Amino acid sequence: MQTILGANGQIATELARTLHQHHTGALRLVSRNPRKVNEDDTLLAANLLDAGQTTQAVKGSRIVYFTAGLPPDSKLWEEQFPVMLRNALQACRMAGASFAYFDNTYMYPQNSQIQTEETRFAPVGRKGRVRAAMATMVLQEMARGDIPVLIARAPEFYGPGKTQSFTNALIIDRLKAGKRPLVPVRDDTRRTLIWTPDASRALATLGNTPDAFGQTWHLPCCDDRPTYRTFVTMASRIFDRSPGYSVIGKWPLIIAGIFLKKVREIRELLPRYEQDNLFDSSKFKHHFPEFSVTTYEDGLELIRKE
Repeated sequence: MQTILGANGQIATELARTLHQHHTGALRLVSRNPRKVNEDDTLLAANLLDAGQTTQAVKGSRIVYFTAGLPPDSKLWEEQFPVMLRNALQACRMAGASFAYFDNTYMYPQNSQIQTEETRFAPVGRKGRVRAAMATMVLQEMARGDIPVLIARAPEFYGPGKTQSFTNALIIDRLKAGKRPLVPVRDDTRRTLIWTPDASRALATLGNTPDAFGQTWHLPCCDDRPTYRTFVTMASRIFDRSPGYSVIGKWPLIIAGIFLKKVREIRELLPRYEQDNLFDSSKFKHHFPEFSVTTYEDGLELIRKE
C-alpha cells in the first residue's frame, strides 16, 4: 500500500495518477475530504492535526508521501504545518513506512546563487521560517534512521489544471481568459519553474527507488531558465495572443498588501523575483538519465490543449 497524505492538491492528484499507472495498484488517498483520482483508489478521511487519525491513515502503508498544503496564511502555517508533519512522521515510525516529503524552496536565500541540495537555509519571512523548521525536522528524522526518509524539493510551479503559482495566476490563466498578462516585480530575471506533472512523476520515481532514501533531491526542471519577458512572449505565441504584458513593481505590491491580506501574505516572496532564480536539478538527472523533462514550449502547448 502506498499512501498520499494531503491528497487533493495538484501535485497529489498527478502523483496518484502516476503511482497507479507505473508503480502500484494499492493506493490510499488521505485528506479531510478525499476524492478518487483512479477508480480503484482507497479513500480515507482524516485530519492530519489529529495524531490518532493520522496513525490510522498511515497504518499498513509501505510508502507514505507528504504533499499536504495550507492556504498562504502565516499564522495558519505556524500553528498547523509542524503539527501535521510531526504526526505524519510519528505515524510512519509506528507503521514502519518509508516517508517521502514534498518540499519547496522557501527556506533558501532569496538571491541569485545556484540552488543545490547543499544550499544553506536562510529563510526570509514567517512562511520561510516554517518551511525551514519543517525541512529540519525531516532531516533530523532522516539522520535518526528509524525509517527510510527522503526530501523531494521543487521550485515555483507552472502546469495544467488548478496549479497555483504566480506564473499560472498572473500569466497563463490571464492568457487563457484573453486578458493582459502581469509580471511580478521584474521581467528580466531568469526563472526556474517546474512542470507539475514532472514534479509528481519524479516524486513517484524517488519513492519507488530504495537507494533514493536518506537524501535530499531537487526535482527535475528544464534548464532553459527563461526570463518572464521570454516566457510571456512564448506563451502569447502559443495561446495566439498579443505579446504585450504589464510589470507590477515591488512597491505597488507592498502598498497593496496594506489593504489586501492575500497580497500581504506573499510580500515576503517578492525578493525572489528581483533576482535570478537558478534551481539546479542535475543530481536527479544524473541518477535518472531516462527521465524525460518537459520543455517550457511543450508544457505551454499542453496547457493550451486542455
